[in-house]
Amino acid sequence: MNVVDQPMSVKAGFSSTPIIIGFVGFLTLVDLFAVQAILPTLATRFQTSPAAIGLAANASTLGMAVAGLAMAFLGGRINRRTGVLASLALLSVPTMLLSTVADLATFSALRVVQGLFMAAAFSLTMAYLAERCTAAQSATALAAYVTGAVASNLIGRLISATLVGSLGVPANFIFFAALNLAGAALVWFSFKSASPASNLAGDARSPLAVMSGHLKNSCLLASFAIGFLILFAFIGAFTYVNFVLAREPIALSPMSLGFVYFVFLPSMVTTPLAGSIAARYGARMSFFASLGFAILGLPLLLSTSLALVLAGLVIVGVGTFFAQATATGFVGRAAKSDRLAASGMYLASYYLGGLAGAAVLGAVFEKAGWPATVAGVGIALAAAGAFAATLKRTTAEPKRS
Repeated sequence: MNVVDQPMSVKAGFSSTPIIIGFVGFLTLVDLFAVQAILPTLATRFQTSPAAIGLAANASTLGMAVAGLAMAFLGGRINRRTGVLASLALLSVPTMLLSTVADLATFSALRVVQGLFMAAAFSLTMAYLAERCTAAQSATALAAYVTGAVASNLIGRLISATLVGSLGVPANFIFFAALNLAGAALVWFSFKSASPASNLAGDARSPLAVMSGHLKNSCLLASFAIGFLILFAFIGAFTYVNFVLAREPIALSPMSLGFVYFVFLPSMVTTPLAGSIAARYGARMSFFASLGFAILGLPLLLSTSLALVLAGLVIVGVGTFFAQATATGFVGRAAKSDRLAASGMYLASYYLGGLAGAAVLGAVFEKAGWPATVAGVGIALAAAGAFAATLKRTTAEPKRS
């Protein structure tokens, strides 16, 4: 039997099925991009510009960058189950407060806090799976978790658009706070108590020494840059396209905007394949293919036809999700030591790229319009491809027998 076909038998008390792991991934990140489906409504609610609300909505990525880096160096001391449970329970607090917020500054601050708790739960769940799974279980569990996270992009936006269209903005955030508590309850019943494994807690060097060592690794530096540029492009495309779809000539209603994000369905199928594709053909080729594929979809985003725009979004989504999954796996191979810290540095770079994309491409959108914004997305994706070309073949290519 091939290892990917083996059932997830118990290792050291691991009992969660792939379905449960997928649901945990979904409930951990469902808040992250759900608000993007209601950006035009929020812009009206706060009487602000597309760029300002886009930056505010994506402020969560700042919190995720900070927490991702902190968890990489401090997470080794935290009980995994307790940490994930507490993070998801506490996530419900800023989410609930968003239902009452009346100004953009407070909205932005609460989104940052959401990001802190989401990234903490994400990082600790990754450590939990690494420590509790066998090698055979790990591939299945991580694929399930990634699939759940991708599903959150679709279903979260669909839920948000539907609730705002029918019940209003406050009801939307109250419902998402309930989802956060549901995630905590699921962890309570499905995760077993797990103190950090000593061999994954990092080495005895100071955090600065660990970071310095990773920053001297050219392959890791390239992967950090690739991650930054991937989310920079993704945020630019999927944040500001909402305003294009909401205005003439397409003019979708707030509820209809939610249904647009069925464009992520193909990504739920293709993203879990990234690991096996990269293992067979190498990370360089996987990056070239996925980033090039995403670029092919950009001209379609300039169409006035809804069908063509949706086709373009499908292509961009498949390409960027696949590239991100490739990068996540590559970091673990490129790091010569302290992989948890390397992963945290990658996540910090990745989410900072999202914040930069919201700010830079938001300004481009307001000053130069949608075509210039799409061009900016293309430049970012091409630059990511250029960094992929610098990867050492000995690290980025699969081993041949």
